[in-house]
Amino acid sequence: QVHLVESGGGLVQPGGSLRLSCAASGMIFSMYAMGWYRQAPGKQRELVAGIRSGGSSNYADSVKGRFTISRDNLKDTVYLQMNSLKPEDTAVYYCNAQLYRDNYWGQGTQVTVSS
Repeated sequence: QVHLVESGGGLVQPGGSLRLSCAASGMIFSMYAMGWYRQAPGKQRELVAGIRSGGSSNYADSVKGRFTISRDNLKDTVYLQMNSLKPEDTAVYYCNAQLYRDNYWGQGTQVTVSS
């Protein structure tokens, strides 16, 4: 059974940084495309960043230059380094794993950017 467990969320001041982690189990991690999504209250879930099995990545325009996604295939973990955080980055952040028709989600971790 596949499990994705996010950690690293919390409360941070504007301009601050956080690093989210997503530990995967029950899957051949290196084969999956991994992504971070977020959902703010009253808004649709949106893609923040994705990283393919080969390591290429893509980002939402709103986070380019501030966020970095990376993966460690030895630790079965994907990371999201978030710098220069803004209040509009406040949301629940979800980890996602995709391979063909397989699509898995973590439970989410809250990120709140506020002074």
